[in-house]
Amino acid sequence: MHTVHLANQTLPAIGQGTWRMGERASEQKAEVAALRQGVELGMTLIDTAEMYGEGGAEEIVGQALQGIRDQVYLVSKVYPHNASRHGTIEACERSLKRLRTDTIDLYLLHWRGQHPLEETVEAFERLREQGKIGRWGVSNFDLDDMHELANPTCATNQVLYSLEQRGVGFDLLPWCQQQGMPLMAYCPVGQGGRLLVDATLCQIAERRNATPAQVALAWLAQQGGVIAIPKAVTPAHVRANAAALELTLDAADLRLLDGVFPPPTRKRPLAMV
Repeated sequence: MHTVHLANQTLPAIGQGTWRMGERASEQKAEVAALRQGVELGMTLIDTAEMYGEGGAEEIVGQALQGIRDQVYLVSKVYPHNASRHGTIEACERSLKRLRTDTIDLYLLHWRGQHPLEETVEAFERLREQGKIGRWGVSNFDLDDMHELANPTCATNQVLYSLEQRGVGFDLLPWCQQQGMPLMAYCPVGQGGRLLVDATLCQIAERRNATPAQVALAWLAQQGGVIAIPKAVTPAHVRANAAALELTLDAADLRLLDGVFPPPTRKRPLAMV
């Protein structure tokens, strides 16, 4: 199984995302079941945010955590407009209530906003001292943002990263690898379905007796220090994502993918969703 070291823990290189969960009451039962199934299959990191469904996704996660909290590495995020010295703490308290837990393992600033970074970091440290979060990190930070943050206690940076969005591979990912800081990859199988119908990706998938999405996830898992967080709701989709943890691409596969999705040769603006 592909794994990553994050905050002194060994975690699967593929976790579970929850964006767009908690938005429809009719889907809640299936969403809870999917998250619990994913944990059973080894995808023990669950990523959510107060933004997702305006707290709805956190409530779904809270239901899924019942009876298995000690098996899950829980990640959530604070809205930038809530990330003031006092607002961060209040937002965390609300998230803890929705998540039905006493501690969030990793708490992230969702993206930069109007509040000074030092205020957010001060609040993060206070929450950590109080035991309400285990570690803290950031999301959607480019390399210059990381240099400005300049804080060795930052545990991760969560960004848009996939075969079709490889920009961070030019400078941000190498920097994170040098720092020993894992990168979390959201939208890991691309957007709009274009990536998953690529002929080369499909060719590799057929040869590997896998799906194109599994190949895309395996590629991320082999980058070194990267945790992908795909979302799945159906049992088959959950099983497929988990199976990608065991898929290893060989050098020929990687060369073919580089030919179709070339690595960046220059700095690119940080892509965001």
